[in-house]
Amino acid sequence: MATAHGAGAQAGGFGNWIAGFRGRARSAGISDRTFDAAFAGAQYLPDSIARDSNQAEFVKPLGDYMSTAASDTRVATGRGMTQQYANLLGRIEATYGVDAHVVTAIWGMESNYGQRRGDTPLISTLATLAYDGRRGRFFEEQLVAALGILQRGDVAPRNMTGSWAGAMGHTQFIPTSYQAYAVDFTGDGRRDIWADDPSDALASTAAYLRRFGWQQGQPWGVEVRLPRGFDFGQSGRAARRSPADWGQQGVRGVDGQMVPDYGEAALITPTGAGGPAFLVFRNYDVIGRYNNAQAYIIGVGHLGDRIRGLAPLQAAWPAGERGLLRAERVELQQRLTSAGFSTQGVDGRIGPNSVAAIQSYQRSQGLTPDGYASLRLLERLR
Repeated sequence: MATAHGAGAQAGGFGNWIAGFRGRARSAGISDRTFDAAFAGAQYLPDSIARDSNQAEFVKPLGDYMSTAASDTRVATGRGMTQQYANLLGRIEATYGVDAHVVTAIWGMESNYGQRRGDTPLISTLATLAYDGRRGRFFEEQLVAALGILQRGDVAPRNMTGSWAGAMGHTQFIPTSYQAYAVDFTGDGRRDIWADDPSDALASTAAYLRRFGWQQGQPWGVEVRLPRGFDFGQSGRAARRSPADWGQQGVRGVDGQMVPDYGEAALITPTGAGGPAFLVFRNYDVIGRYNNAQAYIIGVGHLGDRIRGLAPLQAAWPAGERGLLRAERVELQQRLTSAGFSTQGVDGRIGPNSVAAIQSYQRSQGLTPDGYASLRLLERLR
């Protein structure tokens, strides 16, 4: 992967990279005519590199994230959209068996219901990131897919715009996902997720969720209350039980009733023992195929619930509780292992081995063993 040094090197190197990329695109079935039309006026975009390099450097507190994800304004707008597009959303739900409120929530999360679809020329940003970014191979694959979309005629080059990271349309598909899952719901011969009419974009999102196993009639999750003295060793995505089994452990809905049997569920506590707890079902994982960040999945799920008319969450998020930066997660694993609580490797990912190590350390210190990798825990280990 080429790396530029200074504006002149960037401009010259970018042009040379495009010339070299032409052969690889041709080998992938892209015609010279498509290539030339797509790259006419293409530019190196340093802002895309800057934003990619700084991505995930700041981890927003989950409570702050959720206050934006399911804000009163976003909920009210979502309810308005379900009324405005009731016929379309009803037909999409009937066709794909995916809850229209969840599709609407993804629309709200991804582009504020079509208001922020992104106006960056897609070929320029993908070429920039393929040439000079930290994930060159991934973005070159997306660039080839974008050229294939143009070659198929789904959109004209001037209208192929998106975010700085190459996601497109009302529900922000990346090009390879578009190629695999987008649908022509209007029947006009084009899968147009960029148009003001959101039909193809919303139907494509529903088709995507169905492809990954959406269960009709099943919620993403249900907020629950835990009994005093609950064994947090039972929590986590890997331990799945029926709601009845959880009920025998004293886990109840926030209304005090047993959670209905929607299928096997895992119990998660995203901010540890001090915040909301949820029983999450298969559809939680399906939303995760769209974006696997825990905050995003809960944000979409809860926004969809609020659009449907359900109440806000009952438990409060801990004030100022942010996730750990990657360097802090690495340090946490190192310090746990050095203290005799091995995480079975140091990779910055808080998986089952790290959670088990955290719980063992917490028990040794007389703390609630919720397995939560918090900044407070790291500071205690320091």
